[in-house]
Amino acid sequence: MADNAVVIDENRLVDLTQHEIQALKTRFNLADAHTHQHQSSSQEDIVARLPKLWYESEDNQQSFFEHKFIDAFFRLHKQPTAAKLGKTMLSYAASVSTMVAAMFLRRRGMSVSLIEPCFDNLVDLLKNMDVPLNAVDESVLHDLDGIYEGLKATVTTDALFIVDPNNPTGFSLLKDGSSGFEQIVRFCVDHGKTLLIDQCFASFALADKNVDRFDVYRLLEESGVTYLIIEDTGKTWPIQDAKCAMLTASDDIHDDVYNLHTSVLLNVSPFVLNMVSHYIEDSIDDSLASVGDIISRNREVARAGLAGTVLEYIEPVVNVSVAWFRITDPELTATRLQQMLQERDVYVLPGTYFYWNEPARGERYVRLALARDPGLFTQAIRAISETLRADA
Repeated sequence: MADNAVVIDENRLVDLTQHEIQALKTRFNLADAHTHQHQSSSQEDIVARLPKLWYESEDNQQSFFEHKFIDAFFRLHKQPTAAKLGKTMLSYAASVSTMVAAMFLRRRGMSVSLIEPCFDNLVDLLKNMDVPLNAVDESVLHDLDGIYEGLKATVTTDALFIVDPNNPTGFSLLKDGSSGFEQIVRFCVDHGKTLLIDQCFASFALADKNVDRFDVYRLLEESGVTYLIIEDTGKTWPIQDAKCAMLTASDDIHDDVYNLHTSVLLNVSPFVLNMVSHYIEDSIDDSLASVGDIISRNREVARAGLAGTVLEYIEPVVNVSVAWFRITDPELTATRLQQMLQERDVYVLPGTYFYWNEPARGERYVRLALARDPGLFTQAIRAISETLRADA
């Protein structure tokens, strides 16, 4: 066993975040999707200017930095309609925005159909607000020609909650431009459903040359659908978990959502908004190269390093900052594999919790986080490969 290896009882942990907390104690933490890589050269320049940014934040009004941040974020994400709406609410984390959305659903007595697989804190936040949940398998969205009818046959709840790009699979409706989203929106309008979209991994669609974002907010606004959209900066830039999340609601529910939001939070730190705005502008200048390049490099290391083992790489639609692998050995479960890897001081996430409605399906998958220092990541993949080949 590696020195200081952390081995824990899988049965003690009730969600993915608890796994991620344990993973922070390991040498090779490939669990959480937060950014742990080093700064690019241009980002180092921002760090060098932090004292200046601090004093700037003291000398200007809160609203100045809120507008500065919102303008930069939606400019990067090619969402001009959102920038003009002036109704985006800011918070410290996507979990806070999701909690507000869950509070709204609970207040209205609404039930929700949530995509599966997905990161399980969405499930926990909804359940903790006593929001009734049904599962919608992601595969319903895979076939462009069948999305509308698939949702019609599956969604019996008051609301539909999707994640795009999805975590952990990297699936995105953006493979079909706006067509897939149009079908979902049309279904929700025709059947009186509220649409919730988690777009916290959307920056990776911008960094992926194979897909592109269209003006999602224009589609939503022109359709008349009732909607809530959650976006976030936390998975994009390596800034020690300083971040900002956004919640935008359609006009018909905005006032109710706003009243709930202000019951939770006054404002996000103007210094954080100022700093993150500079990182966003840096990514506008380099077309997200500082974000996308390291993810692509580590993805190829994982793909090549684990080729020929029992871990089969699953090609994503969008190259998000996590990699999803299928376990091909029917005798090996994700739970057992994770325990084996912990003995080498490597921590990956088992798929069980992502399949929140059918955990047994998740025993065939593991997720690896890619936003890591390349040298450390290469060592981690080597350790995983050696473990799997020794066990073969």
